[in-house]
Amino acid sequence: MRHTLSVLVENKFGVLTRIAGMFSGRGFNIDSLNVGPTLDPSTSRMTIVVRGDDRVLDQVGKLLFKLVDVIEVQDFRDGEYVDRELILMRVTITRETRAEIMQICDIFRAKIVDVQAKNFAIEVTGDESKINKFISLMEPFGITALTRTGKVALPRRNS
Repeated sequence: MRHTLSVLVENKFGVLTRIAGMFSGRGFNIDSLNVGPTLDPSTSRMTIVVRGDDRVLDQVGKLLFKLVDVIEVQDFRDGEYVDRELILMRVTITRETRAEIMQICDIFRAKIVDVQAKNFAIEVTGDESKINKFISLMEPFGITALTRTGKVALPRRNS
């Protein structure tokens, strides 16, 4: 099972290294990791997606709380949060495929951010399901490059 954790940390040198080290030292794999500043410049929010059962997640939460620079840990359960991911991809185009690729982009509210003679650079945001569907529709055209941010998430209500 995949879990999404939101970890509020002090914005200090070495915090990311300590948290990543805690995961690797315990043999936990991080599926995705995203870190960014919050409204308070002294804190950052980490969104971590990790695989494991409830026992593993419980252990991860306890270990995170033991780290000095961790302020808060939230385990987002299904339906309790809104999440998004961003991808940038380069897709091969031809005269024959250009219109179809543009139509798929419109349906997914994707943005063509760079146009070259033989490819488009496309930006897409959405939940993991939307992103995966868009990628699968673009694969037949020829994806030549892809980068993905990983998940960011917010609770549906303040806790």
